[in-house]
Amino acid sequence: MLCLNLHGGTRSLILTEFSAAPYTAGFAHFRCSWAYGLRIPRAQEILGVERTVHTAEHLASAVFYLGVPVAEIPRARLFAPQVKPARPYAVLHPAASAPEKTWPPGGFLEVARSLRSTGLEPVFVGASGDVLRPFHEFRVLAGAPLSEIKTLIRNATLFVGNDSGPAHMAAAFSLPLVVIFGASDPLVWAPWKANAQQIVAAGPIGSISPQQVLDSVERLGVKA
Repeated sequence: MLCLNLHGGTRSLILTEFSAAPYTAGFAHFRCSWAYGLRIPRAQEILGVERTVHTAEHLASAVFYLGVPVAEIPRARLFAPQVKPARPYAVLHPAASAPEKTWPPGGFLEVARSLRSTGLEPVFVGASGDVLRPFHEFRVLAGAPLSEIKTLIRNATLFVGNDSGPAHMAAAFSLPLVVIFGASDPLVWAPWKANAQQIVAAGPIGSISPQQVLDSVERLGVKA
């Protein structure tokens, strides 16, 4: 049995050690890499490139090094029930893990109002601890079960949000999406092989205008 740590943090290291697996593996650049029985080289070395690699390439390189035949890296896939909505809607996710990755609420509101005028009902989603009060004029789902969020995203017409987990869920359902990037690098974190438009801030994330987001929606060709 092999325990492969793809994260590299302290908690994942502890879990790897407590797995009691006879074989353990992790990247050689991880902290405390001495704890792994097999230390995996850099992704660039495994893939034979010298450039910034996407996180999907980074993770895939580990299993390639462990013996899985090198092949094209597929996009992520998720599954949820297909339900015909009463009216077409767009899912908007205005939260993120850090302030520098969070587009201001005013921008989301302007985009939501514009989408509503085209016939797409805006639906805002977030965790129970996210601040969603600014979006009270629209339908809001705060802290809904993951299964409900998956079904909601699966049956949407469009997704608009910050660089965060729900954006990658939308990509895994092949949903047209607009992803807003602040501090994170889209070369590493953009949805992999997705029908996506990425908007990257030239400075603070608040410098991105609502019109830039709406222009990206138009480029996706989304219709209500």
